[in-house]
Amino acid sequence: MIERYSLPEMAAVWSEGRRLALWQRIETLVAEAWAAEGVVPAAAAAAIAAAPPVDPASWRAREAETRHDVAAFVDVLAASVGAHGRWVHFGLTSSDVLDTALGAQMKEASTLLSTRIVTLFQVVQRRAVEHRATATVGRTHGMWAEPTTFGHKLAGFGFELVRAHRRLDAAARTVSYGKVSGAVGNHATVPTSVEQRVMKELGLNAEPAATQVVGRDRHAAFVTTLALIGATLERFATEIRHLQRSEVREVSEPFAEGQKGSSAMPHKHNPILTENVTGIARLLRGWSVAALEDVALWHERDISHSSVERVAIPDACLALDFALDRMTRVVDGLLVDDDRMRVNLEAAGGVVFSHAALLDLIRGGMDRDEAYRVVQAASTEAMASGRDLRDVLGDRVGATVFSLDRYLAGAAEAVDQLARVTVEGLREPGPGR
Repeated sequence: MIERYSLPEMAAVWSEGRRLALWQRIETLVAEAWAAEGVVPAAAAAAIAAAPPVDPASWRAREAETRHDVAAFVDVLAASVGAHGRWVHFGLTSSDVLDTALGAQMKEASTLLSTRIVTLFQVVQRRAVEHRATATVGRTHGMWAEPTTFGHKLAGFGFELVRAHRRLDAAARTVSYGKVSGAVGNHATVPTSVEQRVMKELGLNAEPAATQVVGRDRHAAFVTTLALIGATLERFATEIRHLQRSEVREVSEPFAEGQKGSSAMPHKHNPILTENVTGIARLLRGWSVAALEDVALWHERDISHSSVERVAIPDACLALDFALDRMTRVVDGLLVDDDRMRVNLEAAGGVVFSHAALLDLIRGGMDRDEAYRVVQAASTEAMASGRDLRDVLGDRVGATVFSLDRYLAGAAEAVDQLARVTVEGLREPGPGR
């Protein structure tokens, strides 16, 4: 991922230095596990554990000769411990190191992403409570529908983040796997006891029936989950973009002092932050497809997945991390124009109460289709003439039809429910949500 969309903590997880450190940690743990089995001399395991960090430049130089990144790493590490070097990588295949390190990195990345979701959720929750009774017009198909509240809109986003957090938690468990089981995963060259000791130290699970690799359905589940979380961010980013349109002007992204919205038009305050989140969501969906393509490998393994996931998995984590942070700042600093919402609601001329009018006529004894046609004709006349629907319908319906109370009360219930969700509750199954 380019530096523009990389935040330091997540970039560190996927850095070359972190990858090499994990490889070396795995080689050390394997040697110590073999020593516990009485196979590798204790002195050799101790020497491998005390080896200096593999120098990246030396590793790259060796890789230029071997044309194999793990083989080059093993050569450099082995050379650094002298005669004990023969015990480095004993019984292993490259994927034992690669896949186990990748599992550890995905677990670390999940922890960071989980924290980002919690932070965003807390901001959304606070803003939803703030706008619990902020009346606005709801829209379907981009058209006036019925009154609601801005807090209710935020509550929907908040509960979607609850689901996102739970999906990520499940995906993190799915990918927290590694393997130390040899060239075709059958432990012919390394016993399960060695594998179990290594995985325990790393906080991972052992793949129960590995091939040469950990099953890529795990990785696909992880990346598709990240893409789904991106879609959640995109949904609300799109809502903000629509509400910021010049004709609507109900909300606007934070706009910094000295910021320029356009190089040519000084009046512009463009929704660039949420547009950016929308674009990142598109990238995430693309990487999810790539991850799905990696599931089907030849027999016990081919290498067609390697080039894909070296890009897709780190970049998906980095991109979502950035988008979550950006969306948090957007919601936290979102400018909400309550007055403009009220003006737009009143501009609907009462037609947003058409369903309530329909129900009132039915309750009064009118056939449903007849009632529908009456209200439809009245609504059309109101919109065409600029009159209010209540004036067009007159005394055919009761005055309570045009009361906001029923809409605001129902919307407030969702906000109150969101307000009761705790950070600990984000991890619980939760009925119906």
